[in-house]
Order: sequence, then structure tokens, then C-alpha cells
Amino acid sequence: MTETQDVARVLGVGRPHTPVELATTVAHGLPLKSLMRLSAALAPDDAGFKYHIVPKASLARRKGANRLSAGESAIVARLAGIWAIAMRIWQDEQDARDFLNRPHQLLDGERPLALALSSELGARLVEELLGRIGSGVAV
Repeated sequence: MTETQDVARVLGVGRPHTPVELATTVAHGLPLKSLMRLSAALAPDDAGFKYHIVPKASLARRKGANRLSAGESAIVARLAGIWAIAMRIWQDEQDARDFLNRPHQLLDGERPLALALSSELGARLVEELLGRIGSGVAV
């Protein structure tokens, strides 16, 4: 499976043929189910995790349209990409979650998931770290 297909599977949006097709889907707003699927994968024991991505009041408004905004969708897609990479490396959901929630010295003691949630740049730093781990570079 390609990275694009892995991300689409996490989001539950079918099988895009190209990365551009997935980007277009995200830009038009992902369905609410994508947020719920991602939350269940990243934090199955935390019913409020989704509110770290979309504030509770905003999520209540989105339920009528059943769609996230483009900005919210971008955050969900960013985290889905990180989850897909972590799963490819660890091939076990709990091991991937453990990595994402444990402070890491190469991230100045930040938890990878918290850093990825904080900004696009934070997510890129986590992706870079995952790339190093995946290629066997000492971390």
C-alpha cells in the first residue's frame, strides 16, 4: 500500500488514485467520521481526544453539515499521516501509540503526538524523526 492509500484508509475516505486526489478531498472537507476514526486509532481510551483537534462547540456545529472545515481536515490528515507512518514502523497499534505519547529526547522532551498537534512544523519534525527510525538511523 502507498502512503496515500494508508492515510486514506485511516481517514475512511476510500482509495484515492493519486496524492492530489487525497489532497483535494481534504481541501473540500473530510467527513466527521474521519475525525472519529482517527481519534479511535490515536486515543481509544480518551473520548475527549477529538476536542484537541476540533473544539467541542465547533464540532457540534459541524454535525449538521457532517463535514469538517478545510483547516480542521488538514490537521486530521496531518495526524493520519503520522499515524500511518508509525503503524508502518511498529506494525502494532499499542506500540505506535506508546511512541507517539512518550516524550522523546530528539524533540526536546516533547511527546510526538502533542508536537504534531501543535503545528504543521511540529508534525514535520515528528515525520522526520519517524523517517530516521524507519530507516534505521540511531535516534
